[in-house]
Amino acid sequence: MHWPDTLVPIEESLKAFDRLVTSGKVRYLGTSNDTAYGTTKALMTSEMKGYARFESIQNNFSLLNRRFLDELSILCEKEQVSLLPYSPLGGGVLSGKYNQPNNTEGRFATYMNSKDLRQRSMAERFANDRALASVQKYLKIANDAGLHPVTMATAWSKQFSFVASTIIGATTPEQLDATLAAMDLTLSDEVIKACERVHQEILYPMG
Repeated sequence: MHWPDTLVPIEESLKAFDRLVTSGKVRYLGTSNDTAYGTTKALMTSEMKGYARFESIQNNFSLLNRRFLDELSILCEKEQVSLLPYSPLGGGVLSGKYNQPNNTEGRFATYMNSKDLRQRSMAERFANDRALASVQKYLKIANDAGLHPVTMATAWSKQFSFVASTIIGATTPEQLDATLAAMDLTLSDEVIKACERVHQEILYPMG
């Protein structure tokens, strides 16, 4: 379920999903962009009605957006629901390209001056001053650790017990090298603590 539906009761959605599972068309169910309340409500409904449950949740989660850790991480741990983080690079911002002077690469460089309100809002959320200030600090941490910033950010997003995998993206095949380097990488405690200090200094840069 890509986005919670506030008009259709969750019972109806889960009943429809359950039919897909029982008919053999779907193996596992997942939700996306959901809240702790919405996910709990869905799990309770599945249990009471005997419907197939959500086994995964796909939410925005990165060094710049740690909101998942506030409540949903506990829910996932306790109820055995796996997070599949999307945008682990904060829309590409954690690559550091928006910290370069006169940068014109990347969608947010274009969105900043767009006439489309939604595009400008996205740019202001992902590539705002606080986010870029955070990224500058993360770039130094990565450099000191001998890591590509993309590798570090991707590794961070998957280094939690409630994360099954992380969703990556690339504009060019060459960009995958730094991302895939995080596949078997476990960040050191020193790097994790350094990243945590950045978060404490600049809380929730994406809001």
